[in-house]
Amino acid sequence: MAAILTSLRNTVIAGVVLAVIMVIVLMQWHADTIAFDMAWATFFMRWLHVLCGVMWIGILWYFNFVQIPTMPSIPDEMKPAIGKHIAPEALFWFRWGAMGTIVTGLLLAWMSGYLVDAIALGTMDGVPKHTAIGIGMWLGAIMWFNVWFIIWPAQQKALGIVDAEADVKAASARTAMLFSRTNTLLSIPMLYAMVSAQNIY
Repeated sequence: MAAILTSLRNTVIAGVVLAVIMVIVLMQWHADTIAFDMAWATFFMRWLHVLCGVMWIGILWYFNFVQIPTMPSIPDEMKPAIGKHIAPEALFWFRWGAMGTIVTGLLLAWMSGYLVDAIALGTMDGVPKHTAIGIGMWLGAIMWFNVWFIIWPAQQKALGIVDAEADVKAASARTAMLFSRTNTLLSIPMLYAMVSAQNIY
């Protein structure tokens, strides 16, 4: 067991294997209720969407609830460990979690047949679910844009991944923080819109 849990790669592989075993057991146990059809494919895409979203929003909230508030109290000699090692790695998973979330979300909406209606916020068909999911999609798209085109370029300067003068680094760090906080703010109504679309309407 230690060989699995001491390696992240092995832990993730074991999680996938456990999920596959669970699916097989459930399919055998309830043979008449589950089939590998379009409904299952849509569910699977929703599962991937949630998985990517957990990665993305989990790291977003780590930055805003843990790293940013803690940085002022970290001794200066220890800050390079965060800036040179932890933050770049977290930002890798953060931005690709965002990309995975937006791609799987768009594919899910297309597979479910409501992509255009959701983008139009339900104004074309008057369906409340499409309005709710559309609001969530638009908020998610704004957040994705912030990650890839504002936060990540600013963090590259702030962390010294891209050469920049000291004043540019400081300004970039502030920009990254403010847009990260913007995404934290948007994540709350975005998650409500997404969950309400699946459970209220």
